[in-house]
Amino acid sequence: MNIILLGPPGAGKGTQAAKLVDGRDMIQLSTGDMLRAARTSGTEMGQKVAAVMDAGGLVTDEIVIGLIREKLEGDKKGGFIFDGFPRTLPQADALGDLLAEKGETLDAVIEMQVDDETLVKRVVNRAKEAAAAGQPVRADDNEDSMRFRLMEYYKKTAPLIGYYYAKGDLTSIDGLAPIDEVSASIDKILG
Repeated sequence: MNIILLGPPGAGKGTQAAKLVDGRDMIQLSTGDMLRAARTSGTEMGQKVAAVMDAGGLVTDEIVIGLIREKLEGDKKGGFIFDGFPRTLPQADALGDLLAEKGETLDAVIEMQVDDETLVKRVVNRAKEAAAAGQPVRADDNEDSMRFRLMEYYKKTAPLIGYYYAKGDLTSIDGLAPIDEVSASIDKILG
């Protein structure tokens, strides 16, 4: 089973992906993690990633699709969770083409719907709690950064909601429900 988790930053996609990895033996394909791993891998693709990142550039869609292609050719376990990809309509088309080429399907696109103001409060509170506990606080865990990240999400990634809705692949759930309720909603979608 191959799925995409969609939702703005802070919606809980990573938390739910971890639960699917544990509960269904799925493989989480986080583009950030894949880029970091590729950079130090020494492979041909890894050398391309390192060169772009070292030059301060943005990694191209072609490189990200290449990394995903490598993962799809390995052990599939319980299927793949696409986390942080696709982020744009061209990436969605490229992913669809790649899955078709590999004889794979996209089984579900799950949109975790959340209220922006609640998300901003969640991130600010997370930063306060971390600081109070003497833990490191992420540099972007503040109100201004979160509002900027939300704006970027709505400009670039939100069009995917309509794209996957039109294809009949999209199911929306309440991303602000308690973690276990969100997990139960996802399990119900996946069957």
